[in-house]
Amino acid sequence: MSAIPTPSVGDELPCLVIEAVDAEKMKTMAALLADSNPIHWDVDTVRELGMGDQPVNQGPNNLGYVMNMLGHWAGGAERIRQIRVRFLDNVFAGDRLEAGGKVTAVGDDGSVDCDVWLARDGTRPVLAGTATLSLV
Repeated sequence: MSAIPTPSVGDELPCLVIEAVDAEKMKTMAALLADSNPIHWDVDTVRELGMGDQPVNQGPNNLGYVMNMLGHWAGGAERIRQIRVRFLDNVFAGDRLEAGGKVTAVGDDGSVDCDVWLARDGTRPVLAGTATLSLV
């Protein structure tokens, strides 16, 4: 595990940028999750539901982007002790996303609490929550 500088309350975590959500990966994830919801691969279904003209990314993928950002910052995903999020909006194929966070508390035991988010084009939140990491 790589060491990180001692964090302070208010520190911004380095953003993880997903330049474009890949529709083909949604199909693969749907198969892996045994997710039969056609919004993840069938554009006609998405249109019929009035949701636009791009497949909808799975929630676990969106959460994974945030967890990857935390793991990169903390020196490994195994340092994530708890994460709680709310899904605020859909993510569509082709969307550009930024996963980020901000330190809200640093414990004497090496724990770090953070606000975390995933935003479309870096401005429109699609997921928000909190995470606790152990840096020792």
